[in-house]
Amino acid sequence: MSYPDSVQYLYSLGNEIKAGAKLGLERTRELLAGLGHPEISQRFVHVAGTNGKGSTSAMIASALRQSGLRTGLYTSPHLIEPTERININGAAVTKDRFAAAFSTVHQTAEQMLLEEKLDAHPSYFETVTAMALLLFKESCDIGVMEVGLGGRLDATNVIHPELCVITPIAYDHEVYLGNTLASIAAEKAGILKAGVPVVMASQEVAAQAVIENRARDLNCRLIRTDDYTLTNVEATALGCRFELENECYRCPLAGRHQIENAKAAILACRILGLGPSAIREGLQTVQWPGRLELISRGPDFILDGAHNPAGAAALASYIREFHSQRPVWLVYGAMRDKAVEEVAEQLFSLADRLIATAPNFSRALRPKAILELSGHREATTAETVSEAVQLARSAPPNAVVFFTGSLFLVGEARAILTGSIA
Repeated sequence: MSYPDSVQYLYSLGNEIKAGAKLGLERTRELLAGLGHPEISQRFVHVAGTNGKGSTSAMIASALRQSGLRTGLYTSPHLIEPTERININGAAVTKDRFAAAFSTVHQTAEQMLLEEKLDAHPSYFETVTAMALLLFKESCDIGVMEVGLGGRLDATNVIHPELCVITPIAYDHEVYLGNTLASIAAEKAGILKAGVPVVMASQEVAAQAVIENRARDLNCRLIRTDDYTLTNVEATALGCRFELENECYRCPLAGRHQIENAKAAILACRILGLGPSAIREGLQTVQWPGRLELISRGPDFILDGAHNPAGAAALASYIREFHSQRPVWLVYGAMRDKAVEEVAEQLFSLADRLIATAPNFSRALRPKAILELSGHREATTAETVSEAVQLARSAPPNAVVFFTGSLFLVGEARAILTGSIA
């Protein structure tokens, strides 16, 4: 099957969260059995959390590559192409390899359906997870797997990692994970395995208690980032530097929240046995597109997928610290199932100009609905992201324009602004 055909079929399965989707590991386990269990005898790091799990995964993978290991990185969602989800040695897999892996998984699933070994075709996420496991088995010494949704019932939870990492937990996907921090943390802590060490980033009290209890029940060594103190911390609009136990680190990912992510990544890499130079180089060279990513200057265009209240709070803090003396424009779009009012409350008042738009996705909230709840005096709508980009280009040269909200919006804007599409 060709790459376009494989992508079209995947999208027909329902991109990301599909209404009525069945969460659970049974189908993924059956599928992997049909594929010969590619997940067995592989080395993995498993990363869960609400915010920062992608950045932290990218940092760990970068350091592993610097140590000389052939490293896989599995993340979601993608920004422009689905190939971005499966990264090997710092690069997305080729379209040909993606299509070949899809064909293997799809044909296996179809045969298992005929034999009544599966109840339904694996979902989009289940399929791509199996593809990643196949490709990592072929090409990698170790794989870093980011959880897609929750943890306990996420398709990635079929692996047996040698290390787990849990980044900060906040409210998101409550309809699936529960409406308290404790219930959400219980789902995230579902990735813990007996005797496997876990690095825990700084947490709210309720979430921390759940993770600590789960780690104790499973006899997991628990490494808390709160037990380690950073010194000589310096943050700029373009990254940060700090010292941890007399080692100096630099990170090019913007935002003070990345300091906590970096601390968790460093401690994880130490548990994995990486040397100081590999960790330093890995952190210094990490790339994570679409998260406070500066795309162009004069006016400055910055992409950031602040899709939930915690992400919006981090972006608001960044704007106040580094851009309070500049004209701030906000291009915003969101999914209907997100806490848009909470995000709007934190972000919209910081903008001199608000452009409400919608990514090309079925769950997108219409721009007029965003406008109605904004109450912003200088607000307008753009029916498409392309129209929003054109409006944003009229910002004064000294302005900073943030494209934010849904990662689907960020991906569309990035494709336009980098010339990845016409």
